[in-house]
Amino acid sequence: MLKTKKSFFERVTGSTSIDSDGRQEQSNMPIYAEEEETEMIMRAEPQQHQQHMYAEEENFSSDAEGQLTIDVYQTDMEIVIKSTIAGVKPEDLDVSINNDMVTIKGERKNEEAVSVENYYYQECYWGHFSRSVVLPVDIISDKAEASLKNGILTIRLPKADTTKIKRIQVRGF
Repeated sequence: MLKTKKSFFERVTGSTSIDSDGRQEQSNMPIYAEEEETEMIMRAEPQQHQQHMYAEEENFSSDAEGQLTIDVYQTDMEIVIKSTIAGVKPEDLDVSINNDMVTIKGERKNEEAVSVENYYYQECYWGHFSRSVVLPVDIISDKAEASLKNGILTIRLPKADTTKIKRIQVRGF
């Protein structure tokens, strides 16, 4: 015979359940002894299924485009965007400014061909990536600069002086 215990609600409140005849109901929550517990055996998946699983991941990553992680901050004079882009050559990067948006595109090429079944872990992203950032203030795009040093891309965007008032003369015809 199984032992029973009070429900969580009964233990918290100290109450007991009473049926429609006014008798105390027995709780249906069984308590099992440790020796009654069964042992679960974990089995490795067949090697063929694992290869199929990796092949699906490889197909997904070849079609997908990675997204860069970035830091964007401002100084008194400029907006600065920084991103870690290790393993990418400057000629494989494209930085474009369109109105109030900066887009960074590129490709990280894996120069070593390793078969999928030889990987223990594959966490690095290889392939095309991009990231677009909406700028919080107006900038002077003609004076923007981008540099790549020690795997860190730094884009400096001078702020446009929106507080400066420009007066123009009205000509009559």
